[in-house]
Amino acid sequence: MFKIKYVVPATILLGGFLVSSTLSFGKPEYVKTTKKACKYCHVDSTTKEKAKELTEAGKYFKEHNNSLNGYVEKK
Repeated sequence: MFKIKYVVPATILLGGFLVSSTLSFGKPEYVKTTKKACKYCHVDSTTKEKAKELTEAGKYFKEHNNSLNGYVEKK
């Protein structure tokens, strides 16, 4: 009974950490290959909801097989 008192909350806590961890769609390899910061392709990388929104460059990157070759910035 004494061990259950600690094992159950620890299991719930560990499960919570596993469930709440976010999936990373922007990978460190992308930064290395493009030489661009996360903000270049993502609207706002500080919040989960906004990080899913892509800039024009991010949409181009996604549509062209993870490449920015041929992308021209609009000024």
